[in-house]
Amino acid sequence: MLEPQPIAAHVAYQIGAGDVLNINVWRNPEVSISVPVRPDGKITTPLVEDLQAAGKTSTQLARDIEKSLEKYIQQPLVTVIVTSFVGPYAQQIRVIGQAARPQALAYRQGMSLMDVLISVGGITDFAAGNKANIIRTVDGQRLALPVRLHDLLRNGDISANVIVLPGDILVIPEGWF
Repeated sequence: MLEPQPIAAHVAYQIGAGDVLNINVWRNPEVSISVPVRPDGKITTPLVEDLQAAGKTSTQLARDIEKSLEKYIQQPLVTVIVTSFVGPYAQQIRVIGQAARPQALAYRQGMSLMDVLISVGGITDFAAGNKANIIRTVDGQRLALPVRLHDLLRNGDISANVIVLPGDILVIPEGWF
């Protein structure tokens, strides 16, 4: 059984493919724009083409954009705001099987199993909730860690609410009647 995890130390959010970024260049509205991060992890803005965004923080990306714009704008001041979050694939929480809406979720610091279940709309009537597992990579090895979804959802057993980590996969099997 999973032991309750302490809340992780602050981890800076990394931009991922599918995120939407609002890029503001101070006193230069013609190059300020809102752009999605392409599946290849890059963005294109006015005057800056194919700049790697995925895997960087918004501050790191802002400094990279400033360097690229220095050829065209004297001392550019750039701010990058992430307005729609998906995050890097390696940090997403994936929910598969008998969830009401199986999907990949952006990891949020301190996220618990209950937060994941709320995001996917709970489990179906056919789910074997107490036979669910979290697949987690620890020291390069994949572990299947049992979780008790029925106890958490139907019986209100808060001890079954564990912290999820970036990259976890929640597998909810179908029950047999």
